[in-house]
Amino acid sequence: MVISSIDLKDGHVVQLKNGRDLVLQRDDADSLISEFDTYGEVAIIDLDAAMRNTDEKGNTKNTALLKSLLRKGNVRVGGGIRDVKKARQLISLGAEKVIIGSAAWNAERKSEGDPILNTAFLQELCDAIGKQRVIISVDAINGKIALKGWTETANISLVEGAKAAEEYASELLFTCVEKEGCMQGTDMSMVKSLREAVKCRVVAAGGVNSLDQIEELERLGCDVQLGMALYTGKVGLKDSFIRCLDWKKVDGMIPVIAQSTHGQVLMMGYSNKEAIEKSFETKKLTFFSRTRNTLWTKGETSNNYLNLVRMRADCDRDTILATVVPDGPTCHTGHWTCFGSEADEKSSMERLYQTISERFANPRPGSYTATLNDKRVREKVMEEAEELTEAEGKDEVVWEAADLLYFASVLMYKEGVTWQDVYDELDKRHKEK
Repeated sequence: MVISSIDLKDGHVVQLKNGRDLVLQRDDADSLISEFDTYGEVAIIDLDAAMRNTDEKGNTKNTALLKSLLRKGNVRVGGGIRDVKKARQLISLGAEKVIIGSAAWNAERKSEGDPILNTAFLQELCDAIGKQRVIISVDAINGKIALKGWTETANISLVEGAKAAEEYASELLFTCVEKEGCMQGTDMSMVKSLREAVKCRVVAAGGVNSLDQIEELERLGCDVQLGMALYTGKVGLKDSFIRCLDWKKVDGMIPVIAQSTHGQVLMMGYSNKEAIEKSFETKKLTFFSRTRNTLWTKGETSNNYLNLVRMRADCDRDTILATVVPDGPTCHTGHWTCFGSEADEKSSMERLYQTISERFANPRPGSYTATLNDKRVREKVMEEAEELTEAEGKDEVVWEAADLLYFASVLMYKEGVTWQDVYDELDKRHKEK
C-alpha cells in the first residue's frame, strides 16, 4: 500500500530533489493529512531536524506543526530522532512509529570487523517503546548506507546493513537517494535484493513515478512511501489503493467491513473496483449488489448513509476495513448494526457528549441540560463528586458515577474539550511511563 509523505522544512511542506533542491512548497499540512489519512498511513519527516538545524532545546521551525499533526491520522514520524527521550515523547504525542536514521548506524565503521549498528542505542530504544514501533532507514547512495541528511555515506552495504537492522525494527524504510524526487522510477534491482535479504516489512521510496511500479512493488511484498509523484499529480491515492488490492485472490469482489469511529462493527458487504472508486469520490460507502448486479450506496433509499472516514486494507490485501460515521441505523431491520438488535447506537461517552452538544445547539422545551450555565455545572460536578465518594455498594457507585460523568461531559463541552482530547491525554501519560 501507499504511505503518503509530508516533508517539513522551515515550517512548510516541501518536496526536494535528491534531498537538496527545493521543487515545491506548500502551507496546507492540515488539509493534506486529512486527505492522505483516508487512503493509508502518513509519514511526517522533519528535514531540519535531520540536518541538525535545531535550537538549544532540540526544536526546529517545524516542531509545533509536526506535533499538531501527530493525532490526525495513522502517523509515523522521522527526522533527527537521536535519543530515546525524543522517541518516547513523539510516541506519547500520538506517533504510531518512529523512523530512525543516522543514529542507528556506526558512522565511524572503517572495516568489516567494526560494528554496523549503534546497538546500545537501538536496544535501549526497543526496550523503551517496543520493537514494533521502530522503523530503521536503510537509505542508500550507490549501494551504501546514507547518513546525516544524505550528506555522507558509511562503509556499510545496503543488504548487509538491512540484515543487521532487522533485529531492532519492525520494518525498514529504503530510499534510493539518487532517484529521490527525480520522477524516473526507483531502483528495482536494489529493492529486490533488499526484499530477498530480510523478512520484516519493507517500504520503498525515492523516484516511484507510476501506478505500474507501485503495483510491481506491492507484488514483491513492499509498500511505497510516495512524495513527489503524489504532489505533482503523477499518481493518485485512490488509484494506488485500488491497484494494490489482490483482485485475483478475491475474484474481483472484495469484502468490506464497516465500523464506526468508536470501533463498533456495523455491517459487511462486497465491493468491486468501481464501488471503491465511488466510495472515495462521494465519501459515502458504496457496495456492489450481487443479487441486483449493480452498485449501491448504503443509505440511498433510507438516507442512513455511512460517511467514509478512511479505508484500510488488511495484510493480505484481500479485505477492507472502512471506518465510517453512520447517519442512522445501519441494518435494513432498523437496528443500529447488522450484528445486533439495538435500535440505537451503543451508549458511550462520545454518544453522551453528542447528545449534550445537540441539547445546547437545539434546546428542547424542558431540557435540563440547556439550563446549565457555567456556574451551575461546576457546582454540580463538585456535588456529584462528593456523592460518589460517599456511595456504598456497586449500585450506588454506578448511579453516582453516571451522574458525575454526565456533568463532567457538560463542563467539557462548555470548555471545548472532547472525550478524544481526554483519551489522548491518558494515552500520552501511559506512553510517557
